[in-house]
Amino acid sequence: MHTPSPAPAVAPPESLPSTRFTPAERRASGWLASIFALRMLGLFLILPVFAVHARGLPGGEQLALVGIAIGIYGLTQALLQIPLGLASDRFGRKRVIVFGLLLFAAGSLIAAFSETLYGVIAGRAIQGAGAISAAITALIADSTRDEVRTKAMAMVGGSIGITFALSLVLAPWLYAWVGMPGIFGLTALLALAGIWVVLRRVPDAPPLPPPPSREPWHRVVLAPELLRLNLGIFTLHLVQMAMFVAIPVALVEHGGIPVREHGWVYLPVVLGSFVLMLPPMLWGERRGHLRAVFLGSVALLLVTEALLALWWREPVALIALLLAFFVGFNVLEATLPSLVSRMAPPESKGLALGVYNTTQALGLFAGGWIGGRVAGAFGYGTVFGLCAALLCLWLVLAWPMRPPARRAANAPTPGKPG
Repeated sequence: MHTPSPAPAVAPPESLPSTRFTPAERRASGWLASIFALRMLGLFLILPVFAVHARGLPGGEQLALVGIAIGIYGLTQALLQIPLGLASDRFGRKRVIVFGLLLFAAGSLIAAFSETLYGVIAGRAIQGAGAISAAITALIADSTRDEVRTKAMAMVGGSIGITFALSLVLAPWLYAWVGMPGIFGLTALLALAGIWVVLRRVPDAPPLPPPPSREPWHRVVLAPELLRLNLGIFTLHLVQMAMFVAIPVALVEHGGIPVREHGWVYLPVVLGSFVLMLPPMLWGERRGHLRAVFLGSVALLLVTEALLALWWREPVALIALLLAFFVGFNVLEATLPSLVSRMAPPESKGLALGVYNTTQALGLFAGGWIGGRVAGAFGYGTVFGLCAALLCLWLVLAWPMRPPARRAANAPTPGKPG
């Protein structure tokens, strides 16, 4: 008598990759995103009010120095992201993050007590020298699985968007209440609070791989797929800063909206974009269509900038296109660092993310400078046209990208035993 073969065993549910955060992943991602937001607060919070404040400082009549005071933060960040990213690979992520937060607090206090523009420039430079973005994103990557990493990086991207919108709303009120020294002092206190968060609230990540297996630095820095992503984040933030040379002017001159009310335009636009970005991002992650979502978001920004070049004087179209911009911007803010962390060698994620964050900071610095020069020479519409051309170049170069393969389902889950 023939005995039927036993049915194939079904893998237990816990062996399948889950797209839900573990408690450790949720805590690490949430707290680290909040610290990342603090870093961006140092850049964004002074933008709406510093030019006015600088007029009362010695040297404030020199607009070039005012621009340096704003931009030097991004420049020193760019110079030190790679060294501190490498240090986080060698000495540990948390140690580097704490060191960077101490530098950030020191720079904030120097700027707060400075009575000249040169003193503020020095303080801003030291703020930027605490360049911990690479270490933070590397720690998030260390603490999360492939299946949830894009959601974790979305918290970082979301924190940038929310910080940008809130800074535009809160800065005029804070400046009227505590002045520029008070704003710098507040950022120093928040940095010190961030140290407590890192040490007491962020779970420890799995141990770093041993140094002997580390890839040579040039293989990481010059890897074609990583170069595409680094070009992408440079372009994304260059476009963001350049277009905001023109957007406030358009809202005032053609929308009749005074500067003090601009935050009430930006805030609902940014929050609405978070709602609209989630369906395509989650669909791409769960269904394996991350490449399509990524390229579609770049294309969305390209179309948005091209239409802004034509319709930036129309208030309704301007606000609608601003919403479309932030949808694409937030998707890319979430997916770019996730892709970098997944394509980089595991033992060199700090270096790879250091290069990535360096190009991000350079994009911020270049965007404000290029946007101002182009607007002054050729008009605001040309700024949007230039942004569209840069995004077109990015789309062409990004088109051959290959999404990274997922790790095996039986890979250890951060926060659980391996």
